[in-house]
Amino acid sequence: MSKALSKAKGFKKSKSGTYLSIATTAFGAIGVAKQIKKARAENDTLRLVDAVVTAAGVVTGLALLYRELKRLGDDDVLLG
Repeated sequence: MSKALSKAKGFKKSKSGTYLSIATTAFGAIGVAKQIKKARAENDTLRLVDAVVTAAGVVTGLALLYRELKRLGDDDVLLG
């Protein structure tokens, strides 16, 4: 089991794992956009603030993942 756990940790730090993390994080952004739209439609300031803070976390997560891709030597991904 230790070998499988080690392999899984290695995947997380690989290019493929990073791409998967970017896709998962970007998919989360869709939920945040829906949350913002709903909060604005209902004039719910507290939910809107929550959604904006969540969106900031998503953006930060994507930036960290992009930085990880650059570290792995894949400079032509996403922003060029």
